[in-house]
Amino acid sequence: MNGASYRIDVPPNWNGDLVMLMHGYQPVGAPVSTPMAAADATPVFLGKGFAVAQSQYASQGWAVSDAVADTERLRQYFAKTYVRPAHTYLYGFSLGGLAVAASIERHPRAYTGAMITCGLTVSTPEFLAKGIVEPLVAFDALIPGVIPDLAAPGSPPAIDPGVIAGALEKHPNEAAVLAKRLEQRPETLPTLALYYLGLREIERRAGGMPVDNRKDVYEGFGDDTAVNRKARRYAASPKAAAYAKDNVTLTGRIDTPLVMQWNAFDPTIPARFHGVYPAQIRAAGSGRWLTVLDPVGDGHCDFTDEQTAAAFDTLVRKSVIR
Repeated sequence: MNGASYRIDVPPNWNGDLVMLMHGYQPVGAPVSTPMAAADATPVFLGKGFAVAQSQYASQGWAVSDAVADTERLRQYFAKTYVRPAHTYLYGFSLGGLAVAASIERHPRAYTGAMITCGLTVSTPEFLAKGIVEPLVAFDALIPGVIPDLAAPGSPPAIDPGVIAGALEKHPNEAAVLAKRLEQRPETLPTLALYYLGLREIERRAGGMPVDNRKDVYEGFGDDTAVNRKARRYAASPKAAAYAKDNVTLTGRIDTPLVMQWNAFDPTIPARFHGVYPAQIRAAGSGRWLTVLDPVGDGHCDFTDEQTAAAFDTLVRKSVIR
């Protein structure tokens, strides 16, 4: 459908309701099965009697704009091809959480309610600056010679996590500083390789460096004066910065019930980002629609089926009494 494969599952005991499911980040070039494989949470919803529709998206990587557009097309296709569901819910995890947030802000009347687990729900420009460039720049200032130039066309598209792990082992004091500041553990800091991979992919997609850090002051990395003196500085490409803003910047203005939950420790989307979108929603005057569940588990998107089912039950209850 418009270049995006998809799958639709309807259980024998279909209750007439639909869950639209948005998957997380897939590196460009990652193998894709045919037919499309179902996300891990799919059986949870099917077991409750809900139909589930999910798009592969037209592109991989930071595919937020494709995710929003392709999922909306699939939602409309389901209603026209099968029957209009009595209620339609939206669920996304990891980067799919950002797509869910963007979707309910753009299409508020399409969904009875939405659920985000382990979600990256921070506007792209902010996450690129604070979640990707800042950690990489700080790492480079503390442990030079490991992180390539973030904006150079000739820099590699990826870094071996093992190289990062080896450098951290040789610099335990710096590793401890980075882990504390980034709300990580020393052994999980090699996830910086994923950040680097994502940034390079966005640069290819956007046509340049999307972050300008020339005036940024980095704090909490030990000797901050030394870190800021050594920090590499980058000028943003206006075209790339505009792309990041468009794909996407959240407003926090929602009028759809939203349930959010994270893992207690998440090495990929650390806790320092978990409260960003809830605070934005409350600041926008939309707090009555929001339910944030207590964090559970250790890892990225490490939820049991029972925990996913319980969170979804909460959403359904909140949606019924809206």
